[in-house]
Amino acid sequence: MKAKKRALFASPEGNGITEGVIWQQLLMFFFPILLGTFFQQLYNTVDAIIVGKFVGKESLAAVGGATGNLINLLVGFFVGLSSGATVVISQFYGGGKGKDVSAAVHTSAALALGCGLFMTVVSYLALPVMLEWMSTPEEIMDYAVTYIRIFSLGMLPSLIYNIGSGILRAVGDSRRPLYFLICACMVNIVLDIVFVVGLGMGVAGAAWATILSQLVSAVLVIVTLCRSHQCYQLHPKEIRIHRGLLNRIIKIGFPAGLQSVMYSISNVIIQVGVNAFGTNVLAAWTAYGKLDTFYWMIVSAFGVSITTFVGQNFGAQRYDRVKKSVRICMEMTAAATVLLSAAIFLLGEPLLGLFSDDPEVITSGLSIIRTLVPFYITYICVEIFSGALRGAGDTFLPTVMTLTGICLLRIVWLYAVVPVNNTLTTVLLSYPITWTITSLMFIVYYCKGSWMNKAIQAQR
Repeated sequence: MKAKKRALFASPEGNGITEGVIWQQLLMFFFPILLGTFFQQLYNTVDAIIVGKFVGKESLAAVGGATGNLINLLVGFFVGLSSGATVVISQFYGGGKGKDVSAAVHTSAALALGCGLFMTVVSYLALPVMLEWMSTPEEIMDYAVTYIRIFSLGMLPSLIYNIGSGILRAVGDSRRPLYFLICACMVNIVLDIVFVVGLGMGVAGAAWATILSQLVSAVLVIVTLCRSHQCYQLHPKEIRIHRGLLNRIIKIGFPAGLQSVMYSISNVIIQVGVNAFGTNVLAAWTAYGKLDTFYWMIVSAFGVSITTFVGQNFGAQRYDRVKKSVRICMEMTAAATVLLSAAIFLLGEPLLGLFSDDPEVITSGLSIIRTLVPFYITYICVEIFSGALRGAGDTFLPTVMTLTGICLLRIVWLYAVVPVNNTLTTVLLSYPITWTITSLMFIVYYCKGSWMNKAIQAQR
């Protein structure tokens, strides 16, 4: 019986999350997530490079900037919502509750299917209208509408992959999601070259290449879950909603999804401000956004890692490992932030040159880098502490702090301060100011420690 239970809970990562040396296990879990996120972002970056070099700066602006923020608005909500499933599954898995793991997996799959179909329809119909509301420059509007409508058709496979990879990471497997993304990235690069360079399909070719590569990753994760012989095996005929688990998933995940939406809304408002400075600045903002993504994928990979670590250790009632893992994760995130910030700051000009040869675009891009990159370090407490608190099931107050400190304050800044001094620098300063204030709130809340007692009582 014990041997059977060990088999049901066997993982490619072993039991290191609840038993091993914390810094080693964090890195073993972190690097596959980081590389996976890297490849996930790489095919978006490849889209930008190929479109920028072979089609033009108008098309470059169309595949990033406003379209990227709108796509993130919808996808980010579901990814935040699905984090509730990751937390629930990781806690069940850490506690050895196989039947609950299985029920949560099938509930999560049903959630992905329902949300994916809904978001496909909403994004196809609503996002082009929102592009007009955002004052997207007229010269790029047709390109942006073409890109975003085709991209909308890939919402369902994108969400299936995200929930499937979340399930695997919840049980400690961060490697196979990486392998799937590598395959998808290679497919995207090949199709980008064929569709954009070879067939001259422009932004439409870049969009089709992206959604077809997303389909590849979705199929791979579905096959993996269906062929598993462990407690998280997916049985298509058993996909259905378990109300109690759905309520628990939503209770944890909805605040994270709402937080992501508010992030995106504030970024959309900032995008409106950036659009007002013309196509050169918009193209520079798009190019910077691709570089900026590499920082966010590092800090978010640490955030995902600590969420799973805290979740499984809470499930196993290893409370002593929870705070220690948070401290170690914070130290590693700070070190990585300093190194990457220095690299982007010092190599900004050649990196921007990958996306555009236009001198005005590069000059604007360097101004953006010098304003924002030195302040990356001020954000890390938000990501790591919120990830740890989410792993413990505490999402309400962290969400309130984030919505107030980052989203609401950012909107106030844009409507109260920017009109007084309407420059690009003033618009950009909304980021470091809100990062700093929100980090201070998280430091105070985390160090008070009441969240730990509250999470333990909820578990019991």
